[in-house]
Amino acid sequence: MPKAILNYTTGISVDKTLGEIMSMLAKSGARSLQVDYDQGSPVGIQFLIATKFGDRGFQLPANVEGVHRTLRKQYDQRVVQLRFTTKDQAARVAWRIIKDWLEAQLALIEAGMAQLEEVMLPWMLHDSGQTLFQFMESHQLALPAGKGVGR
Repeated sequence: MPKAILNYTTGISVDKTLGEIMSMLAKSGARSLQVDYDQGSPVGIQFLIATKFGDRGFQLPANVEGVHRTLRKQYDQRVVQLRFTTKDQAARVAWRIIKDWLEAQLALIEAGMAQLEEVMLPWMLHDSGQTLFQFMESHQLALPAGKGVGR
């Protein structure tokens, strides 16, 4: 039987989770924080933070629709109960997952196991306003030719 999505039973509000995320980022050196909204619902958080290459912007989007589809699919598979498949629940789950992911990434940085730029690179904002991943994806992940494993 498939495993249920992380945090699917959470009752913690999106606002509380956003506050926790903002607090973590501020304690980690974020110089500015901005919550992005679509029709009154938070859809992402942007922040500016100092890196060894200067201040850089990052964006963490909340894909509530993706979480909602997953919850509905898991309901169809009898993995989660119907009450956990609402749009509001999907928003709570999406933001809790972001918070947990960010907390883990910041722990790696704090422990000296990784650098901020290393773990946050896909979410760094490009001049186009897209994340680096979104920009690369729109360019078919084109990178200069390099050496692969075993070359």
